Amino acid sequence: MKRNLLRVGFALLLIFSLLYISKYNYLLRGISTIYLQGHTTAFLEDYKSFSNHTVSGAENIDSWPLHSRYNLFDLDDDLENYNKDRKTVAYLIFKNDSLLYEKYYNGYNASSKSNSFSMVKSMVSALMGIAIDEGHIKNLDQKVIDFIPDLKGPYAEEVTIEDLSSMASGQKWREEYYNPFSVTSASYFVKNLDTLILNQPIISKPGQTFKYQSGTTQLLAMVIKKATGENLNDYLSQKLWKPIGAKAALWQLDSDANGMEKAFCCLASNARDFARVGKLYKNHGYWNGEQILDSAFVALSLQPRFPESPEYGYGWWLETYKGKKVFMMRGHLGQYVMVIPEDDIMVVRLGHLKDRSSSKEGKSSGGEPFTKDIYVYLEGGLKMSENVTKN
Repeated sequence: MKRNLLRVGFALLLIFSLLYISKYNYLLRGISTIYLQGHTTAFLEDYKSFSNHTVSGAENIDSWPLHSRYNLFDLDDDLENYNKDRKTVAYLIFKNDSLLYEKYYNGYNASSKSNSFSMVKSMVSALMGIAIDEGHIKNLDQKVIDFIPDLKGPYAEEVTIEDLSSMASGQKWREEYYNPFSVTSASYFVKNLDTLILNQPIISKPGQTFKYQSGTTQLLAMVIKKATGENLNDYLSQKLWKPIGAKAALWQLDSDANGMEKAFCCLASNARDFARVGKLYKNHGYWNGEQILDSAFVALSLQPRFPESPEYGYGWWLETYKGKKVFMMRGHLGQYVMVIPEDDIMVVRLGHLKDRSSSKEGKSSGGEPFTKDIYVYLEGGLKMSENVTKN
């Protein structure tokens, strides 16, 4: 027995030693921060295991007004059970810019922080729009290489800012979340994210077709940081987060306190504040009468660039449900801010588990249809709104 334990220990030591000196040494960080905490992928509170930059909040928090019928109606049993089965932690419905319904699960509350995952891509796109408006970036047609001269690949000199925001960069990248050896997994754990991104060359002609790639948003963030001369957390705080009255948030870094923000993911905030970004876009870039984003930029963002890919605009996912246009921020494990502007409804869902089954109603998104859970949560918002109208 003792000899077998020694053999196992030696084998593990050898494996870890080989990992340490290999290009997959980031897996050691993944094992300690994810797998040894009982998870198989990034999770809602993993920001506690990484260094973070603070996104400073507003001095005077702009509280959401409560609807006159706030929480007077319960969710139907099917949706309530669905939320529990999918390990939802927050489910909120807004009507006419007021909070109509709000429920938290598993110890979460209105102040609980959780990982945005890819929802933050929409905010990075907003920062791009602000940087253009302020003259840091000339326009959407400006070449990325003007800011990132070390960009590699046969098409490096062709890719534009627009190509990054619309996911048409031609970058070498495979979007795989559960493969520990994928570049997507590496991006979550490496300690020099800029180097990783620069090692993903522009291998296809950009501006031709939509292909969802987290590395493309990270490259856009590198451009914004270079163009503005500011860290992303500070720029987000000054230009977006404080103006919309949000609380302080945390943006996960690749390494220590001087690291680069993981701009393809990982802003830790709460459900009410994530909803503020949806409201800002629903109201054409205005917040309480103040223009935060150019309204023409907002309109462009919520339109597909490519007719053959109607599911994506510029940092935002697009859909039509029951004849109504919907735009949304989406993140890993089913983090959603979904907006139905026609009915002035927003639905926010945060949680530990996504319903990965597809829906016949979904359009193609990177080769896969939107998942069933999106329609379940949207339907819950519409039903709640109908209850208010009827009663």
